[in-house]
Amino acid sequence: MPADVFTAPLKKPDHLGDDWLEPEQTHYDTEDDAIWDDLFARQMGVLPGRAASAFLAGLEKLDLGRGGVPEFKAISEELDRMTGWSVVPVPMLIPDHVFFWHLANRRFPAGNFIRTRETFDYIQEPDVFHDVFGHVPMLTDPVYADYMQEYGKAGWKAMRYNRLKALGALYWYTVEFGLIQEEGEIRAYGAGILSGPTEAVFATEAESPNRIMLNVDRVMRTDYVISDLQPTYFVIESYEDLYRKTVERDFDRLYRSLSPSFTYANSAVIDVDNVVHLGTQEYLLRGGRGSGAKPV
Repeated sequence: MPADVFTAPLKKPDHLGDDWLEPEQTHYDTEDDAIWDDLFARQMGVLPGRAASAFLAGLEKLDLGRGGVPEFKAISEELDRMTGWSVVPVPMLIPDHVFFWHLANRRFPAGNFIRTRETFDYIQEPDVFHDVFGHVPMLTDPVYADYMQEYGKAGWKAMRYNRLKALGALYWYTVEFGLIQEEGEIRAYGAGILSGPTEAVFATEAESPNRIMLNVDRVMRTDYVISDLQPTYFVIESYEDLYRKTVERDFDRLYRSLSPSFTYANSAVIDVDNVVHLGTQEYLLRGGRGSGAKPV
C-alpha cells in the first residue's frame, strides 16, 4: 500500500511473511474433529429449506461432511478444478489489505484453529468452521466466486479513498449475512447465517428483522451489528444480480459522495427501499441477546 494509506496496526507473528500465511494447516486432534462433526451435524439439522441451493450443492461437491476438519489441500484441489480458488491457513484476523490481496488472487484465508466446547455456540474471531463450512461451499458457484475476487480487487480502492467502512458494510450484508430469493422463498447464502443455528432460522423466518432488496449505495451507508442478530437483511435476486450491481457500479464516484460515517441505522427503512418484509423489530426493542429476548 502507498505510504499515505492507513492500515490497521495488527501485530504479525514473527514466523509469518508479508502474506500472513501459516506454513501449513494445523494438525487437528480427535477432539477437534469431534467438534467439527458436532457443529456440522447441528447446522445440517436447520439448514435444509433455509440455505441457498448453491451452498448445499457446494457442501456436497466438496464433501465437507466426510468426517473431521477438512484438509485445505484436498479442498483446494477440488475448488481449483471448479472455480480456480484455494483455501489458505491464517492464524487470526489479518490486515485488510492482505485479506483483499488474497481474495483478488482467488485465495480464501481460513482460520487455522477451531473453537472449543466452551465457545461452541459463539466465538468472536472466525475459526475454521465458520470460514470453511460457512464460506467455502459458495466458492464452488462460478458467478459468486467471481464476485468474491472482484470484492478483493475493490478493497485497495476503498482504502485509498478512506471508505473501508462502507465497503465493509457491503461484505457484511452480502458475504456474511446475505439472503437470496429462490423459488419464491427467502434463503441464506451469507456465512454468518449459515454457520449459526439461531441466525439461520431468524434471518429467513422471524418476524423481527427487515428484509430489503439489495441496493448497493444504500447498503454501503448502513450500520450493522457485530455481536447480535441483525435487525435488517438484504436480499438479492441472483448471484448474477449481485455481481452486476457491484462490479458495474462506479465506485470512484460513489466513494466521493459517501460520508465517512454511516447514514442509516441498522434497523432503518427508508423511502427508496424495496421491502420484502417489514420487520416488527421486537427482538431489538426488547434488548437483543444481552436481555435474554427471544429471537422471534
